Amino acid sequence: MAATACGTSGTSGTQATATVAAPGQAATIATAMVPAKTAMQLEKLDRGAVAVRGKDGVLVSWRALATDAPGLAFNVYRDGRKLNAAPIATSTNFTDTTGGTGNYDVREVANGVEGMASRALAIDGFLTIPLQRPPGGTTADGKEYTYNANDASVGDLDGDGQYEIVLKWDPSASQDNCCAGFTGNVLLDAYRLDGKLLWRVNLGPNIRAGAHYTQFQVADYDGDGKAEVIVKTADGTRDGAGKVIGDAAANWVSGSGEIEQGDRTGSRRTEDGKLMAGLVGRILKGPEFLSVFEGATGRVLDTIPYPSRRGENGDSPSADELKARWGDGYANRSDRHLAGTAWLDGRHPSAIFARGYYARTTIAAVDFSGGKLKQRWYFDSEASGVPKGYSGQGNHQLGVADLDGDGRHEILYGAMALDEDGKPLWTTGMGHGDAMHVSDLDPIRPGLEKWGVHENMTMSKNVGAAMLDARTGQVLWSTPATKDTGRGVAGDIDPRFPGAEAWSAASPNLYDARGNVIAPTHPRQVNFMVWWDGDLQRELLDGTKVSKWDWRTSQSNVVLDAEGTASNNGTKANPALSADLFGDWREEIIWRAADNNSLRIYSTPIPTTHKLTTLMHDPQYRAAIAWQNTAYNQPPWPSYYIGEGMPK
Repeated sequence: MAATACGTSGTSGTQATATVAAPGQAATIATAMVPAKTAMQLEKLDRGAVAVRGKDGVLVSWRALATDAPGLAFNVYRDGRKLNAAPIATSTNFTDTTGGTGNYDVREVANGVEGMASRALAIDGFLTIPLQRPPGGTTADGKEYTYNANDASVGDLDGDGQYEIVLKWDPSASQDNCCAGFTGNVLLDAYRLDGKLLWRVNLGPNIRAGAHYTQFQVADYDGDGKAEVIVKTADGTRDGAGKVIGDAAANWVSGSGEIEQGDRTGSRRTEDGKLMAGLVGRILKGPEFLSVFEGATGRVLDTIPYPSRRGENGDSPSADELKARWGDGYANRSDRHLAGTAWLDGRHPSAIFARGYYARTTIAAVDFSGGKLKQRWYFDSEASGVPKGYSGQGNHQLGVADLDGDGRHEILYGAMALDEDGKPLWTTGMGHGDAMHVSDLDPIRPGLEKWGVHENMTMSKNVGAAMLDARTGQVLWSTPATKDTGRGVAGDIDPRFPGAEAWSAASPNLYDARGNVIAPTHPRQVNFMVWWDGDLQRELLDGTKVSKWDWRTSQSNVVLDAEGTASNNGTKANPALSADLFGDWREEIIWRAADNNSLRIYSTPIPTTHKLTTLMHDPQYRAAIAWQNTAYNQPPWPSYYIGEGMPK
């Protein structure tokens, strides 16, 4: 079975039919979204060939690109000797069962003539990326901290067709927005796959460390063939060349320099000696910026005021103004940020930076062109002219997808969505949630669906999880709850039923895409998904293990245990990144080593008969890799259905 991802012309998705059958039912004609033709600016990627050693030999795999000519085939060589009998056209992998050693090459074959050759990257177990772990430090109140390798993203920073890794270093003194306390500085590194450190950006003392403060975006925003990095900055941020943004001496951290010896309570004293509990370590005042950094060097290219200010008229509102505008006066709500990358015009990527989701919500789209950052649009849920019901509808992450099939991305913010021009599209009013999945989850009905969970039972009217029509926000089906439903997942894990199965912490049941109970037990893994083995079902990724759901026994069986690694972000237990980084369409997983001295990239050694264009050339999937590091990380999804019964 084969499928081809986006091409290079046209503007919208198309429909195709596929025959699928459920147990005890006749075959059903399913209308499934197939990959959209797109005019989007595609990354110019190389062949991404890898040679992964496994128990059955060496799996050599490579990318099928959206720009490949029809009929393009491939030959595989080891040390100059061709291994395949005939050119390979129906898959993008080949297993060398002799288990030989040596250098593998993949050569393009067009009209029977060999062309460009690509040397395969050798992976034995996993690929190690050495890191330069920064030294730890001491907070303003005397607490020592170290650094952990945290979330990662990728982009072609130097224009060679190969991805580089941008990594966030998280100090162990990080804080959640709910809690007072000093933190260490947040750092961003860029590494080549061979471990060479390209640059380090220090965000400085005026960016608080924690899951909700720094969301960094990596993409080729100006179309020059090299990716940039866009991130929120402040006074004292130091770029990869050593240049300081803003005032190098400014310190806007509440309580800095005011902690008396022996006062370690997390409070600070006012001029009259009274304690102000809960403010120490927070950043309530001072200028905020948005900066773009050159991907190859880390050099700052442009800086503008952060599009969404804390106050109505500036960055330093009073506590009363902060509370009136955001819902509290101590920056719990106002300092919760989300970010993404969206192809709003169908061609060029724009950076999306948002503030707030429990109450007021502000979202800005920013373009980078001609060396300058420029705001495209700005949305404020409390602005005049915006319908009621758009405040308090955000998640701890956002989604980017073409919801209406016009070739342009919309922003799915949780329980509400914005059109490509930043205007309100729909809101369900069901409020905040911690997790959501957006794709063609139900291939029987046209368009995309959104599966998500909800936290506020009053706003959701006791809906714990719901499947929505992503274009309109219509609730297709839901499951009840009486308390916060923290996690929920969707993915095709049972080949007997068309589309994705769905489950959540709100119910013990496993549901099909239409809301029918298909098993009284769902996987205990309620986190990430990954395409890992050779079939079209998606596997379960949780912590440092990949598991396969056995629908016959309703059990999860471990197929990869990445011993010696560590997951990130506490109970969220997500990898540094999961994405189709190289090889064929299956996904790679990046975990940090437990000692934080390296990253490990795992790539499947399992052959597959299915051929799909690299997922990174699908507009929605590529956007998902950019936003994956945002707050509560979620797995990436393409714009079309991958699973049993998908159209050829």
